[in-house]
Amino acid sequence: MISTFLARVCLNEITFRRTKKNKRRKMEGTMKSTANYVPLTPISFLDRSAVVYADRTSVVYGPVTYTWRQTRDRCVRVASALSQLGISSGDVVSVLAPNVPAMVELHFAVPMAGALLCTLNIRHDSALVSVLLKHSETKVLFADHQFLQIAQGACEILSKKGEKVPLLVLIQEPLVVSGNKKRLMEYEDVVSMGKSNFQVIRPKDECDAISLNYTSGTTSSPKGVVYSHRGAYLNSLATVLLNEMHSSPTYLWTNPMFHCNGWCLIWGVTAIGGSNICLRNVTAKGIFDNICQHKVTHMGGAPTILNMIVNASDSEKKPLPGKVSFITGAAPPPAHVIKKMEELGFSMFHSYGLTETYGPGTVCAWKPEWDLLPSEEQAKMKARQGVNHIGIEEVAVKDPVTLRTLPADGVSMGEVVFRGNTVMNGYLKNPEATKESFKGGWFWSGDLGVKHPDGYIELKDRSKDIIISGGENISSIEVESVLFSHPCVLEAAVVARPDEYWGETACAFVKLKDGSKATAEEIISYCRGKLPHYMAPRSIVFEDLPKTSTGKVQKFVLRTKAMAMGSLSKKGTSKL
Repeated sequence: MISTFLARVCLNEITFRRTKKNKRRKMEGTMKSTANYVPLTPISFLDRSAVVYADRTSVVYGPVTYTWRQTRDRCVRVASALSQLGISSGDVVSVLAPNVPAMVELHFAVPMAGALLCTLNIRHDSALVSVLLKHSETKVLFADHQFLQIAQGACEILSKKGEKVPLLVLIQEPLVVSGNKKRLMEYEDVVSMGKSNFQVIRPKDECDAISLNYTSGTTSSPKGVVYSHRGAYLNSLATVLLNEMHSSPTYLWTNPMFHCNGWCLIWGVTAIGGSNICLRNVTAKGIFDNICQHKVTHMGGAPTILNMIVNASDSEKKPLPGKVSFITGAAPPPAHVIKKMEELGFSMFHSYGLTETYGPGTVCAWKPEWDLLPSEEQAKMKARQGVNHIGIEEVAVKDPVTLRTLPADGVSMGEVVFRGNTVMNGYLKNPEATKESFKGGWFWSGDLGVKHPDGYIELKDRSKDIIISGGENISSIEVESVLFSHPCVLEAAVVARPDEYWGETACAFVKLKDGSKATAEEIISYCRGKLPHYMAPRSIVFEDLPKTSTGKVQKFVLRTKAMAMGSLSKKGTSKL
């Protein structure tokens, strides 16, 4: 209760005054009360927009359009229905869905019911989804019809193991007659059963959890990153500023809403009464058509989306109706890609962060003097990870052993660290990992980089050997474990190989057992049978692995070889 919290504040104040050792004095005439302190929460963004932007368009999805007044009413109804279904404060509600209206609504409805929203990666298979549902103790699972079989498969796995199975709710395509033969509860049923006068539950403490986002750790020990209402509120405003958004922007959803809660932009776009243009499947044609039809002002995504745009056919491309701001992250985009994007009419912004920093943590803030640089040099500068945004207090490059801050000379390489109000609360049920990641009062990213004299950081390598493919992380260790399980494989090591479409893909260096035979296609097919397809290697190289005197594989040698192999590319439709 707020009253309990305030009583505790008053008691602390009395103790504070009586402590003679403390020389600080309370300013006479000041106090902390509900008049000047309200816990920060993104829920307030929706409340305000439903009044200020009541009749403006909030969500567009094909023929479906909602206003901000309608969106808030639907969110309150879903929150009410969740309460009726037994969801209470601290419970976890998960969703497995692409960029559809229900995803926007659940980002408000679930916290309005006092629960945590867990957005699951739609590229996961049933086995991994079941692990995450168990770890998070999910009570309700909303599943889009496109991914219903994955959700049902995950529930079946839990049932066979005697684990608690969440209530499954089907998200149907709007305006489509339901083909729900098993009569699962549907999303619109949930909306209908809710009450518009439901008393929205707000956080008692702004540091209470609002959402749960899983990193791509191994399936045996998933890392659930906990976000707070406070952090989500602040990062939402930070992302609005680093995207240079003004009142009522039109945002095209080409970055996945399931990833870091859409980089907190679902909440951010709401704060300034913008319009969310939802895309189920991201294609070059869909991007250009929607930009022209809805006069899109902002969008974002991984380098995958950039490559999709610049490599679009002439029949797919259309002249932009105006400048479109595009923020990208993940692997640094090649300079020539940034240049091509700007030639098409996009304004490029490069950001960097991790799930643990609510998505974007830095931005390559543009300096006017860089306008005088040649276009190629400008593109290189834009590919830097940059400086901390306003929600992050500080970003530094430190020696991971001594913990000392390294000089900003553009040469001294160390680990990139963060501290600030938009760093996670911690890892769910993993206090050891949380403590390790917060050593010395900083969050340690695991990424290696340098800081230039102007204060801008630039990544150089990933100490954890993580491969970023299409904006999603791939653990080389997890892929290697599958390769080692192949009956013909003696040794294996996985590194990143450049890919014009995905940014990076997994490249496996394999040594077969004596007398064994296996083709690259066979091994790739084997991995796809045990991993989500995006995690399986797309390149296989058969050779002896270079090792140190102690028998450790020299991955830096393999990275050099993979780089020399050149870029692998295959055009296709994004599943983001």
